Amino acid sequence: MTGKQIRLGRLMKDAQGLIVVPLDHGVTVGPIHGLTHIAETVRQVTEGGADAVIVHKGLVKTIAPFLANKIELIVHLSASTTLSPEPNRKSLVSSVEQALRLGATGVSVQVNLGTPSENEMLSHLGMVAEQCDLWGLPLLAMMYVRDGSEDSEYNTEKVKHAARVAEELGADIIKVNYTGSVDSFKEVTSSVRVPIVIAGGPKQNSKEDFLKMVSAAAQAGAKGVAIGRNVFQDPNPQELSRALRDVFNPLLSQPS
Repeated sequence: MTGKQIRLGRLMKDAQGLIVVPLDHGVTVGPIHGLTHIAETVRQVTEGGADAVIVHKGLVKTIAPFLANKIELIVHLSASTTLSPEPNRKSLVSSVEQALRLGATGVSVQVNLGTPSENEMLSHLGMVAEQCDLWGLPLLAMMYVRDGSEDSEYNTEKVKHAARVAEELGADIIKVNYTGSVDSFKEVTSSVRVPIVIAGGPKQNSKEDFLKMVSAAAQAGAKGVAIGRNVFQDPNPQELSRALRDVFNPLLSQPS
């Protein structure tokens, strides 16, 4: 068994559903609600049963007390800000080696397909995938379609294409948007042979509708979620993390 397989096992826990909470939004939009006291957020989602959090390298020391033997760490390697004239152009800001030194179980990279900088981001994804193979770290590829067309981000054919790009360039787990129905998302999950997790999209007002979406994605073959704002901006991230855990494995959601 390789190091990557061992670390994937820590994340996937025998394919019982991967609950990841991305907390990397501070680089993109600043210290928004839910991230101003990030250590407390990590504590809550950990107690709620989340499997992993995603942060940039500089915040690992802040959340370190909540990581050991409690929740897995994924270090995000790409970034951009809403202050940029090209906010969809993600640059690499860290490395696989640095993530390994920080104790990460995996790394993540974002690619925005259909943008003028697509080629650059695809190059980054391919290079990171090679480094992940070298060092034995799983790679989560966050794949979005942002070509400027209406509804492109949720278009079944385009989301299928995005997922296939990630698989072919070496991703171990793929994050994409849910396409809106069980049948359409089954097309996405059946188009690749690596686990797919869904993004949360914009902050939703109805928790019931949000959990229905996650449940539908699970029925369609999603192996988990990588959802940020809809979790860390919820009034009770611990409770919502447990509700997500319950979608994929009710037994694991029960408090010890």
